[in-house]
Amino acid sequence: MAKRLTVNGIEKVYAAGALPATLADLLAEMNIDQATVVAEVDGRIVPREAFATTALADGMTLELVRFVPGG
Repeated sequence: MAKRLTVNGIEKVYAAGALPATLADLLAEMNIDQATVVAEVDGRIVPREAFATTALADGMTLELVRFVPGG
């Protein structure tokens, strides 16, 4: 059965067993540097030091805000 995450309003569908285990795994999959992002999971801000221990599950909603240098 497929698993789903909603990331910044876009549904991502994963095959069974392919859902990233943690927020850190998802960021790595998306090629996002953890130092440049603020993450919210199901309405709660996740401290950067907790990315590797924040487990992801089917149906979660994430908002990722990236900081970019320059103006």
